[in-house]
Amino acid sequence: MIALTLTEIAAAVRGTIRLAGDDTPETIVSGEVDTDSRAIAPGGIFVAKPGETTDGHLFVGRAIEAGAVLAIVEHPVDESVTQIVVDDVVVALADLARDVVARVRAHGRLRVVGITGSNGKTTTKNMLARILQDEGETIAPRGSYNNEVGAPLTMLRVTDATAFLVSEFGASGPGEIARLAGLVTPDIGVVLMVGMAHAGGFGGIEATTVAKSELVRAVGAGGLAVLNADDGRVASMAAIAEERGVRVRWFGQGASADVRGSDIEVTASGTRLTVTADGESLPLHLRVLGAHHVGNALASIATATALGVSLANAVARLETVELAERWRMQPLGSDRVRIINDAYNASPDSMAAALRTLAQIVGPGERTVAVLGAMSELGEYAGEEHDRIGELAVRLRIQRIVIVGTGARRMFLAAVGEGSWDGEAVFFATADEAYDYLLGELRDGDRVLVKSSNSAGLRFLGDRLGESFS
Repeated sequence: MIALTLTEIAAAVRGTIRLAGDDTPETIVSGEVDTDSRAIAPGGIFVAKPGETTDGHLFVGRAIEAGAVLAIVEHPVDESVTQIVVDDVVVALADLARDVVARVRAHGRLRVVGITGSNGKTTTKNMLARILQDEGETIAPRGSYNNEVGAPLTMLRVTDATAFLVSEFGASGPGEIARLAGLVTPDIGVVLMVGMAHAGGFGGIEATTVAKSELVRAVGAGGLAVLNADDGRVASMAAIAEERGVRVRWFGQGASADVRGSDIEVTASGTRLTVTADGESLPLHLRVLGAHHVGNALASIATATALGVSLANAVARLETVELAERWRMQPLGSDRVRIINDAYNASPDSMAAALRTLAQIVGPGERTVAVLGAMSELGEYAGEEHDRIGELAVRLRIQRIVIVGTGARRMFLAAVGEGSWDGEAVFFATADEAYDYLLGELRDGDRVLVKSSNSAGLRFLGDRLGESFS
């Protein structure tokens, strides 16, 4: 975090200072901010956030041992560290992030990019950060820091030397993107796609569209909206941009896109395509697996070139990206048995895209195996969407369909009902049972997709399989 006095921090978070040791109201603090006492470094600020199972106030002492010099708390704790007492530490965290970003913007060259979408946020964020980091200091979320805690923590990492802040905005309900984006008023808002992810929390696809459009509404006047021309719901957000005096830059595969992908060829080593931006065309070998990442790459190129990066540099830097993120289309195993671990998140759209990728990358004499678990946060749509994925796996002629966990049982039943009655589809209640089966079932030439929502835990099954067949 930038250097601030205790008085300045207290004013930003609307809190009361309780001094300890030799501190005075003018003592300067500049360490990193975190809600995890295990991540605190010397000079850091610990935010004692209450949680569902524990309370950060219980870990202030541990944070002090790690080097914390300030704790932001909701009630005083009996520890020898200066504390700022606030009504709500999560609100205080947001207020501090807003203040810090505003200060850096006031006397620096900081440009802020916000990214949202039902799928692809983290991948696009990583791609864009890779392109921009050679242009100047770039701050982007670690992992999927995109909620009411993670997004402000990322914002608080900016310094006076930061050129680009790339923020990822996730949401499970209306108003969340508006609150997060409102902390920084992005110069550029990127909307990737609207799908069924978190539809249970939003109340359906149309409500999801409204929620994702909150980012376009948050872009400052004279700013830029980078929109997916291939997604009709995203494309409709251009009207909002026009109302707000925000320019639009399109990406997609259609001829009208400002940044367009064509001649797309999906292989086991990645995806090859031609990228055309503002009349210039270059080949791109995208090493991240899956045709569904083409849109993410185009969005990152559209944003980077709007920020002044040449197409040639954007393409060259993207070609160095081998992995979107751990557990996201992550190749494991070996050439003999290739495991694709994509079990960090799953929605109906990303599940379908991953299955299509599996079907596309198999070669002669190779076999497709899909290990699938439940998709979370679908609410009333969960049953029909699990049915749809089970049916799709059969229609794509996936040769072995392994369904894991009671939450995904309808996927198995749908696969059987669609025509997988000769043993192609099997069901296991636990990941351990599935692992034992797969150890005996997998053979040379198998290409194995492991896909589920984070809560299903299949990412660890993917890791075990990757190690076993490495």
